Amino acid sequence: MGNILLEALNVRVVGSAEKILVLGHGFGTDQSVWQRIVPLFTPDYRIILYDLVCAGSVNPDYFDFRRYTTLDAYVDDLLNILDALGVDLCAYVGHSVSAMIGILASIRRPELFSKLILIGASPSFLNDKDYHGGFEQGEIEKVFSAMEANYKAWVNGFAPLAVGADVPTAVREFSRTLFNMRPDISLFVSRTVFNTDLRGVLGMVRVPCCVVQTAKDVSIPASVAEYLRTHLGGRTTIEILKTEGHLPHMTAPALLAQVLRRALSHHSEF
Repeated sequence: MGNILLEALNVRVVGSAEKILVLGHGFGTDQSVWQRIVPLFTPDYRIILYDLVCAGSVNPDYFDFRRYTTLDAYVDDLLNILDALGVDLCAYVGHSVSAMIGILASIRRPELFSKLILIGASPSFLNDKDYHGGFEQGEIEKVFSAMEANYKAWVNGFAPLAVGADVPTAVREFSRTLFNMRPDISLFVSRTVFNTDLRGVLGMVRVPCCVVQTAKDVSIPASVAEYLRTHLGGRTTIEILKTEGHLPHMTAPALLAQVLRRALSHHSEF
């Protein structure tokens, strides 16, 4: 099982240091999104990269619409990869949906993670009476309709908004990986993510966390970082990056790397 999974999800291990760092990419990207971050950390870490099963770089035959109805199946994939590689302790960096996957993985196997770094994370995207997730149900339905009606047009509109900073190369790159996704898979995963609400389980996290958010992110209100800090069960810090957009690893890698380094250096304190 392990080897098929490692091959199917394009698992790569870069560097030969002792400490292990896992990088999990968000919706609409693949592991190439970390290309500007990896070289900065290989001197000190062995880095594990992989593609989520929904990524355009993965053979779509591996995407089982019955299995991937919740994030739990993605958590299984992550834990199975770590087990197949014989990892018994790692620091984990997850962007967007992979931040949610990391939260769930750490609840299941707290001893496996020394630290969670959650970039552009949200426990729930939907507004609730006392919670501001950033989206009303009606707005989200409009997004789904747009994706279904004309995926290409939706990508062309969404990519610059998500990137949020004036970095044309990042818009091109994000558009490329979004276009690589099969539209039906992309829509299905979007529905899964928007239907996920982790607010009830945040208190079960025991691993120290660092929540990283940009000063302005179209997908996530500023108040979400504070919500995570007060509700996550582990000791949690917040880092607000002085940049805009949902993809700082693409638009401001040097800035993000400084914050990652700081978060990782604190990672032995319990």
